[in-house]
Amino acid sequence: MRIRLNLATSPLENDHRFVVGAAVIAAIGVIALFGLSWKAYNVRAANQARRAEISSIQGEVSSLNERRQNLESFFNNTNILEVRDRSAYLNALIQERSFPWTRVFMDFESILPEGVRIVNIGPHLVGGHIELHMNVGAVSDDAKLKFLRALEKSKSFSHVALLSESRPQRANDQDHVYLDLTTWYAAN
Repeated sequence: MRIRLNLATSPLENDHRFVVGAAVIAAIGVIALFGLSWKAYNVRAANQARRAEISSIQGEVSSLNERRQNLESFFNNTNILEVRDRSAYLNALIQERSFPWTRVFMDFESILPEGVRIVNIGPHLVGGHIELHMNVGAVSDDAKLKFLRALEKSKSFSHVALLSESRPQRANDQDHVYLDLTTWYAAN
C-alpha cells in the first residue's frame, strides 16, 4: 500500500494556468515569428526584383547614352556639318522662293491709293513671319498718308514701321515723296 505523503515545506501548487498561458503566448509568438519571417521574405524578394529592374533600366540608360554620344560624334563630323549647313541654306532659299507674290500684289492692289507706287519690295523670313522691306513713291503728302493709313488698317499687313522719308532734288521726277518702310505680311 502506498500512502501519499507530502513532505515538502510548502504545499504543492497547481501551475496549469501558468503553463497554458505560457503555451498560448509561445504559440502567438511562433505565429508572429512566421508572419514576420514571411513578410521579410516577401520584402526581400520584392527588393531583389526592384534591384533587377533598376539595373536593367540603368543598362538601357547607359546604352542610350553611348548611342547618343556616337550620334553626336557622327553629326559633329565636318562633312555632316557642311551638309547640314548647305541644306539649311537651300531650305531658306526654297522658303523665300515659295513667297506668295500674286497674293501680295492682290493685297496691294486693294489698298494702294491713286498717286502711290511701289518702287522696290524685298521679302525676308524673320522669326517665323514674313517681313517686307519696301520703297514707295508718292506724288503728294496726301497720297502718302492715305497709303500709310490703308496699310495700317489692312488685315494682311501689320507692324508697319516707317524707316525714312525723303524728297527728291530733281524737278523732273514724278514722285515728290519717297518712303522707306518695313511691315509684316500675313497671307490670309
